Amino acid sequence: MDKNHPPRSVTEMLRAWSAGDKEALDRLTDLVYKELRRMAHRYISGEKSGQTLDTSALVNELYLRLVDVRSVDCQDRAHFFGLCARMMRHILTDFARSRQYQKHGGGAIQISLDEAPLLSADLGSSLVALDDALNGLA
Repeated sequence: MDKNHPPRSVTEMLRAWSAGDKEALDRLTDLVYKELRRMAHRYISGEKSGQTLDTSALVNELYLRLVDVRSVDCQDRAHFFGLCARMMRHILTDFARSRQYQKHGGGAIQISLDEAPLLSADLGSSLVALDDALNGLA
């Protein structure tokens, strides 16, 4: 890579990627990988302690999302890094929401202790019906 003209190189890769050249994203990633890691590190260091995503995982997730982009229209290097920064924030937000969701029951059915005996009675009759159906198929 020519150190004197990296923006032009990035812009050329962006144009090739925009034109449908799938390999251009790989070449682009090679050119900007260090900067993406620096960005990811800044975002990760701003997160609460206990964050399980690390810098590499964030950059890898970003790459996977970039690969799935159907149509990209980045004008230049700054526009591309702006897109990457926004995507990193979305990734971290999605990850935090997922962790909160799992931390608070993750979609499990929540019932009170008063309702538990009623549910177990319904479950017992359902299990008998399931057993009868399976025996009928056998």
